[in-house]
Parts: sequence; structure tokens; C-alpha cells
Amino acid sequence: MNTTLRVFVEVVERGNFSRAAEALYMTQPAVSQYIKNLERDMGVQVLDRSNKVIRLTKEGRIVYEHAKEMIGHFETMHHLLHDLEHEPKGDLSIGASYTFGEYVLPRVIAQLLKGYPEIQPSITIGNTQEIAEQVADMKLDIGIVEGDVDDAQLQVESLAADRMCVIASHDHHLTHQGDVKASQLEEETWIIREKGSGTREATEKLFEQMGIDPPHRMEFGSTQIIKESVEAGLGITLLSLWAIRKELSINTLATMEVEEGTVDRNFSILLKDKPMHTRSTLVLKEVLKKFVDHRHSSV
Repeated sequence: MNTTLRVFVEVVERGNFSRAAEALYMTQPAVSQYIKNLERDMGVQVLDRSNKVIRLTKEGRIVYEHAKEMIGHFETMHHLLHDLEHEPKGDLSIGASYTFGEYVLPRVIAQLLKGYPEIQPSITIGNTQEIAEQVADMKLDIGIVEGDVDDAQLQVESLAADRMCVIASHDHHLTHQGDVKASQLEEETWIIREKGSGTREATEKLFEQMGIDPPHRMEFGSTQIIKESVEAGLGITLLSLWAIRKELSINTLATMEVEEGTVDRNFSILLKDKPMHTRSTLVLKEVLKKFVDHRHSSV
């Protein structure tokens, strides 16, 4: 049954039988037979083949969602059995939102591999919503995100505090003013992240607590582009202090002194809500905690 479910999931995710057959190193008739056997065993039609595009039936959607869960549990079982006798090793799929993924995670991975060189990490960077969905779907073993996550499928554990401040280029006229008023910030061009981003969520929270609604906004899809744009004088933004440590030290960016001009939030670790996780996943979790504790104590 495990092979049958794998074939079914591959057909659904690749959109047709031939691509699934190629990925599975099978013939197309063999793939078709597996699907027929699945439909016979389930007593329902799982795929609508009436058009050239394969679509899930309502029954197929249920089978697909549970098949993904079962495959994920089966793989976890194999990893856990291996972990009983061996040091953590093998693939580890890590997801992170942009701020943590681009500015903190590389150093965490360096620490991880010093202690566990046989772990093979792969990293996916996305916004908070995207990472949470992939952890819930078991496409990722672990996620580290900013912003609020409320999903019954996930275990959410606070990792580190994250203070966000209003940022401008070092030579911006407001960075040398002292106390900056909210009304002045409302007149500025704001460079903000896309919807679904934890940084975007924090920015909207800032506007609400300051009682402003800036009419001039530009929306960019990564923190790095926003930093470069702010340095170039295109506008101001709200960013995590974790993301701008280097720029503050070399005086290309500066924080503003604004009443109610900070947002405090947490980075969180996301795990699929299931009884057990691989040792590689749990090892990374411990390395993450030790790393952020050390960084905080050294500040």
C-alpha cells in the first residue's frame, strides 16, 4: 500500500501519469495500474480523467491528504529506527522566513555541521505563511518564522525575542532629529514587505499603534532589497535589529527615535504536531536555542 500511495501522490503533484512514471522510474502502464488498484481498494474514484488535465475528485482529495500524512509518518519511522543505532545523519529539510533565514540561519547551520557533519541540510526561504504551510504538509521537517502562527497541525515554540525599529539611511534628515513624530513618518515613503510576511504583519501593527496610514508605499519581496533601497534613500522601513547589525556597525543605516516606534515579536520554531521527530530535527532545535542564547548573552 505504501508504494501505491507514493505513486498516487506523485501523479497528483506532477499533474500527469507520464511525469510521475519518469520520476518513479516506472512505466506509464505500471503507474496507471497502481491508480486502478488504489481505486479498487478504496471503492471510490480518486482522479477525474475526463479532460487532459488530471483533477482530484472529492474522494481523491481525502485520500491525497491522508496519503501525505501516512508517507510522512512512514519516513519518520525509518529515520527514528536508524537514529537508535547511529549518529544523526541524512537529509534535513529546513524552512525559514526571510529575516531569520537570510541573516541568522547560515551561522546556525555552520554550528550544526561542526558537531554533526553527516547531516545534509536543505533550506527553503519563504514568508511565514508559506513556511508554516509546508511544515504542516510535512514538506519541511522544521521551520523558523517570525509573526503569529495559529495552526492546530503545528507545534509552535518561542525561540528568541526580535525587536523591530523604524529604519532609514544614515544621512536621512529624520535620523538626526531626536524625537520623531508619527505625523512626520506618515509623510514619508514606506518600503514594506508583501502580504503573508511576518515583517509586513509587524509593519501594519506599527501603523495601527502610531495611528498613521502612509499613502506613499512601495512593496518589495525580500528584506535584502528593502535594505538596499533604504540605504539608497528611496524611503524608510521597519526592520528587525537581527537583520541590520552589520549596516548599523558601518553606519549605512540608522534607527529613528520614535515614540511607539518599535514592535516586539518572537521568532518561533514550527514542528508538525506528531508524537516523534527525527534526531536530526531535534539536534537542530537544540543548536538553534544555544545559538540565540549565546548571541543574546554576548550583546
